[in-house]
Amino acid sequence: MRGGPAIAVVLLAVLAAGPAVAHGVYETPGPQADAVPTRTGSSWLQIWPSAVAALRTRIEEQEGFRVFEADGLPDHSTGSFPNRGNPNRIQNQNYRLRVPLRPQKGPQITQLPRGPFGIALNGVMFDPATAEFWRNDPRSGWNYDALSGHVDLGIDRNNAHVQPTGAYHYHGIPVGLLERVAKPGQPALLGYAADGFPIYGPKGYRVASDATSPLVDLRPGWRLRQGTRPSGPGGAYTGTYVEDFEYVTGHGDLDACNGRDGVTPEFPNGTYHYVITAAFPFVPRCFTGTPHASFRQGPPHMRGGPEGGPPGGGPPGGGPPGGPPPRRF
Repeated sequence: MRGGPAIAVVLLAVLAAGPAVAHGVYETPGPQADAVPTRTGSSWLQIWPSAVAALRTRIEEQEGFRVFEADGLPDHSTGSFPNRGNPNRIQNQNYRLRVPLRPQKGPQITQLPRGPFGIALNGVMFDPATAEFWRNDPRSGWNYDALSGHVDLGIDRNNAHVQPTGAYHYHGIPVGLLERVAKPGQPALLGYAADGFPIYGPKGYRVASDATSPLVDLRPGWRLRQGTRPSGPGGAYTGTYVEDFEYVTGHGDLDACNGRDGVTPEFPNGTYHYVITAAFPFVPRCFTGTPHASFRQGPPHMRGGPEGGPPGGGPPGGGPPGGPPPRRF
């Protein structure tokens, strides 16, 4: 199924009153704004005051693309940064990213390069990877997973933390955003992937093609491998590393890219869409369509490793064999 009608977004408000959705440009308010209904085009939008600084997110449709301009500041409360596992402070960013309005599936999936998967409606990036490897050696092939619980990366309740550049980004379910946009009995639109397909929260219709079916937690098709690791850190697969997991066709509700075809409130005729799940892979690690070049060549903090290090690398200095990763910063 192909992407549905174009969707224009205001912070914390998704216009989803059936197939007819307003088009145009919308911006989030500054810190002094009050939460008041505002009339724009043919639909009512609920604009809420931003929670951090002068948050602004602008989403516009231009020549077949959905264009995001954002400062990357979260629209919800966050953990304390710096903290013991993350010494960085949240700072304004300058994002300008494009995704196709009518995305198409490709002949094969595209693995996510070291960089962002997509952007949330509030202008915060979804970025699942880390720059931490066993023995601090990317050639080892054993990459620490941010949400494994086996390494302290200073993750807050939103499954997010901060780059050395000050870029706040999500490694999993954006709890604060989800709490604001979720509606009873409906899948929650959270953002868009770099290939243009929409990103939803962890709940979806039990029957993908039936919007009257119950809302359930969608299960990823990935599972922990059995046995012991053949190299690197050795030992049993515990979920510490990304490579501890494998995709099994038919194991869950979602495909290898953590997505599926189905109907949603914004796409009543159906569309392929990704899902952010509570279990691995959390944020998808591959694309069904073709990611737009603006995500590969975008904001400066994306040009190195996902935690601000060199591409594919970690911090200088090594760690003990099989032990916790060295500090990143």
